[in-house]
Amino acid sequence: MSDPDEFATVATTWLDALNAGWASQDPTEISALFESDGYWKDIVAFTWAYRTFSGTDEIERAFKLTLGETRPRNARLAPDRTAPRFVKRSGRPMIEAYFDFDTEAGRGTGFVRLPFTPDAPATPRAWILLTTLQELAGAPLRIGAHRPTGVEFSESFSGDNWLDQRVARRSYEDRDPEVLIVGGGQSGLILAARLGLMGVDVLVVERHARIGDNWRERYHSLTLHNEVWANSLPYMPFPPNWPTFVPKDKLAGWLEAYAEFMELNVWTGTTFAGGDYDEDSRSWTVTLTRADGTERTVRCPHLVLATGGSSGVPNMPRLPGLDDFRGEVLHSSAFGSGTSYTGRKAVVFGTGNSGHDVAQDLHANGAAEVTIIQRSPTCVVSLVPSGTMVYALYSEGPSNDDIDLITAAIPYPVLRDTYQWLTERTCALDAELLGRLDAVGFETDYEPDRTGFHMKYLRKGGGYYINVGCSDLIAEGEIALRHARDLDRFDAAGLRFADGSTVEADVVVLATGYDNLQEGVRRLLGDEVAERVGPIWGFDDHGAMRNMWMRTPQPGFWVMGGSLIDARLHSTFLAVQIKAELDGLFPDELPV
Repeated sequence: MSDPDEFATVATTWLDALNAGWASQDPTEISALFESDGYWKDIVAFTWAYRTFSGTDEIERAFKLTLGETRPRNARLAPDRTAPRFVKRSGRPMIEAYFDFDTEAGRGTGFVRLPFTPDAPATPRAWILLTTLQELAGAPLRIGAHRPTGVEFSESFSGDNWLDQRVARRSYEDRDPEVLIVGGGQSGLILAARLGLMGVDVLVVERHARIGDNWRERYHSLTLHNEVWANSLPYMPFPPNWPTFVPKDKLAGWLEAYAEFMELNVWTGTTFAGGDYDEDSRSWTVTLTRADGTERTVRCPHLVLATGGSSGVPNMPRLPGLDDFRGEVLHSSAFGSGTSYTGRKAVVFGTGNSGHDVAQDLHANGAAEVTIIQRSPTCVVSLVPSGTMVYALYSEGPSNDDIDLITAAIPYPVLRDTYQWLTERTCALDAELLGRLDAVGFETDYEPDRTGFHMKYLRKGGGYYINVGCSDLIAEGEIALRHARDLDRFDAAGLRFADGSTVEADVVVLATGYDNLQEGVRRLLGDEVAERVGPIWGFDDHGAMRNMWMRTPQPGFWVMGGSLIDARLHSTFLAVQIKAELDGLFPDELPV
């Protein structure tokens, strides 16, 4: 089947029926447009939250609770997105289409999958529907036709020029921001860019001396483990000559340029010294310590933690006898390059990505011996093809913005089934490598439900390794493998195991991860706020990430984190929620 006009006709027919149901405010009529086991996933547009409804009964009840306030209308094929197309998903032929629509709050964009058999066409019913709120009514993004003209700088030959105004805006000498973002990595910068284009006054504070230092200061050999075309930043895609797997310092420079070119207000060398929320004024009072040691008190209604997928605070486990060890001990976050340890004996605790990369870096740079200590079973996949398969959608042709909506549309049960299929395939592709690892005693784990490495990331934030060579070194015995459960204790010279064997060491690198984000909140804002917010990351009861990119139980407090893909995708929805709060549009209680 290859007739684009027919694809558009099928999609338009379904949208016309959806419009009719919206116009009649009849949830029964709308739910009849879905397969009996179909899904409706809403992000902010109807529910002001991340919600998934499965089956026609749930879908009908959800529309019944939201139609009156939302007043959706005018669903139409999205002119600036990929045209309706015929694809196979989960082994089923279907038509995928993007559409725009309007609500009382603003403009939305939707995505729908309509199972369709060309040889036996019938009235289409949706398998998956996604609805999202993209911008608020009367507040279009300041891009394209709505960009500033700049004519005032051409016509004025006295007073402040553009640069003078930029410096003044960034100084905040005459005002406080509406939003304070703590963390100037990709998550904080992308959210600041989204909010800025919505007309929100945002200040980003970053403890490092330069934007990008959170990448520059990581270990020497680090590169991204997913392809460049999946990782681009909104409004400023990476240049087409960039390598498929981006080196850390290249990304660091791009983030610094992004902050400049997107005109983001950033204070580097600035630490968050504490903050309190006042319920009566619905605002934060925050103390910031600048690079020169001066303090600034900022009052703002919204505070965002954007320190990544973890707190950024190294997890330093208490290991028996470690205080007796006379060699060097450091966390992987402080590891720069293996060149500092040439000719020395090294032990690396941890078999996640960082542990493997540090061990390989040490080996490549001439460490006399490298031993890696496995603390728990680890999911291992090859970089190519297995590690990149989860991002295969991004190489299909549509823009990242369009693929992001497909990613957002997938409900948890479908995601689980998809990852089980992918894991079965990747384990078959990697069977030879996994067999060699098993032969030397390396223990692998693909989640109890066999959903693999990316589900580990979504559930736990770690516990996997994408192989760029270290697994081969372990399998070949070039890097020795021992298990933490067999450790007796450290002594002055190294490690002693329960069977009496020893491993000498000059340096121990703890690749043991970071404290979780809730602990990061605790360090910044204290126990009361941390307990009120609750756990962050991992799936909640709605199949969404807990307290991430959405309103938290702490008023005026939001969390922005995740990968480059996560930041690009979810920053739109978090920015819309914050803007809606500032404009008084966000309901005190969610409708469903």
